Formats: sequence, C-alpha cells, structure tokens
Amino acid sequence: MESIARRLSVSRSTVSRLIAEAKESGLVQVTIHPPQAAASELEQSISQMFNVNAKVVPVPFGVNETRRLNAVAQIAALTVSDLMKPKTVIGVAWGNTVAAVVDHLVPRQARGSVAVQLNGAANASTTGVPYAGSLMEEFGRAFGSEVMYFSVPAFFDYASTRDALWQERSISAVREMQARADVALFGIGSMTSKNRSLVYSGGYLSETEIECLRKEGVVGDICTVLLRADGSWEDLEINSRASGPTPTDLKKIPRRIGVVSGLDKKTATLAALRAGVITDLVIDEDTAEQLRAYALSKMGGAHRVRHQHGCGSMRNRMMRAPGAWNKRQELR
Repeated sequence: MESIARRLSVSRSTVSRLIAEAKESGLVQVTIHPPQAAASELEQSISQMFNVNAKVVPVPFGVNETRRLNAVAQIAALTVSDLMKPKTVIGVAWGNTVAAVVDHLVPRQARGSVAVQLNGAANASTTGVPYAGSLMEEFGRAFGSEVMYFSVPAFFDYASTRDALWQERSISAVREMQARADVALFGIGSMTSKNRSLVYSGGYLSETEIECLRKEGVVGDICTVLLRADGSWEDLEINSRASGPTPTDLKKIPRRIGVVSGLDKKTATLAALRAGVITDLVIDEDTAEQLRAYALSKMGGAHRVRHQHGCGSMRNRMMRAPGAWNKRQELR
C-alpha cells in the first residue's frame, strides 16, 4: 500500500479508503489462499520448544524480502481477523512488519471493538502521527473499531518526564485501555539485521546510542522496549524512558501475536521468546529453521553484558552539554 501511495502521491489512508470503497462496491474482491502446510513439522517443533502457537509460513526458494514479508503478513492478518470479535480490545505497535499486516487485513465488522496504539512514535524530527496515525486509522477501518492514539515520544529524554506525563488524564486513559487489551499485535525489531528496523533507522536513536546499546548486550526490541539476547530488559536505563509496554505489562494480555520476517531476526526473536512476550508466533519458514538451530546451539542461556554507565546516562550528558542538539543531529 505504501508503494501505491508513493506512486499516486497520496497518503496511505487515502489509498486504503479508495480500496475499501472498491471492495464495498464489488469492483474489487480479495481472496487469500494460505500456503500449504509444508512446514508442519517445523511448526510443531517451534511450538513445543517455546510453548507458543506457531504458524510457520512456507516461502519459495530465493524469494526476495518483500515477498517474504507479504507472505507472512497475509497469515498474520488472518490470525488477527480470527481474534477480532465484538468488543475486542487490541493493542497495536507501529513498525514496518505491522504495517504490512495491516495492508493485508480483510475488512469485517467487530462491533464495539477498540484498537489502541501501544507505543509512541514521536522523536526530535517528527511527531510520528503521519506514520503511526495512518496505520491505526487503517486498522480501525478494517474492523469498524474505535481508535485510540498514543501521541507521545517513542523514547523520552528523561524518565521523570515520562513518569509525570503518565499522570495526565488524557494519557492515563490510553494506558488504561492498553491494560484492558485482549490481543496485542507487534513485530520484533532487530538491531543486527541488514535492513534495520525503523526504531534503529528512523532517527529514534543515534548511531552512538545504538553502539552503546550493543555493548550493553541489546539485540532488539518489542514495542520499542529493548531486550538483551537472554530476554532481560529491567535494568536497561533506556527502558525507563521508553513509552511502550514492558514485557511484564505485555504478559498480562491474553493473546500476543509476534510477527517475524527476515533472515537476520533469529537473535531478536529468541530474545523475545525468552522474555515470554509471545503466545502466537507467525514466522517465515527460513527464519524458523534458523531460529530452531540457533536456539539449540544456545541452550544454557546467553551471556549478559553490563557496564557501569548506561547508555541513557551518556544521552542525558549530551542533552545537557553545550551544543548538544547540534551534536545529536550530526549523529543521525
């Protein structure tokens, strides 16, 4: 849908509305044919290894990453659709993978349902509203859901600022709805993949901060809350400034759909599974094979890397230093 929007020089929401009108008029019909369950053995193995409901999506040999993502997104969209009942509350985290899932949703009515944004999308360069807002609008339109936006930064500069904002009634109302979620939908961000996730390439973190986080053992994130390879997250300073739900918060949601596409995401995916945040895993076959082999090779746990000074301490020193703003811009 993004490619159509770029080609026509219109917004994603405009393209979504035109397609929805075409579907309603009968001009366009969408039929999804799920791939055959050739990966059933791997699916069962992944499910048993990690105590999740795994859906392994077969992909043709040599397929490019766009087609791989679309194949996974189709199956994830069907999974979401099956769970969207009347009055369902679903939490949605923004990201490239979730955007692809939203593009493949088949419209149906779920009366009284609510779609609530799980994490903020603003940074120093953008409010995040054009991207995350249009994604949420499309999701809400697909199911006739009420949409609740979360217009806050992805990462606050100071934990105290975040804690103060959490007390505001307009923000606490959104957070209360997040806590009521029956379903959560999110991708898994990877710091190590060649095509880095949006949180690492979209101006949310500087290259200096990313390198510092690597030294802290961070391999990826869920809903912009960062994880080490062993699934730990609690003592990472940056997470005290993150707007997304912590793994502890996420685990209170009954169904949690993690969507994975990409051969470089095995490390971040294993971290998310170790954190216990996934109940339903939708993953492409090649990555599932890599995940299983990697997990077996890492039996016994991952090494935890810690340093005396967290990356957040460096960030706050930069924010307070003379000329810090210009330095931060140069790092982006």
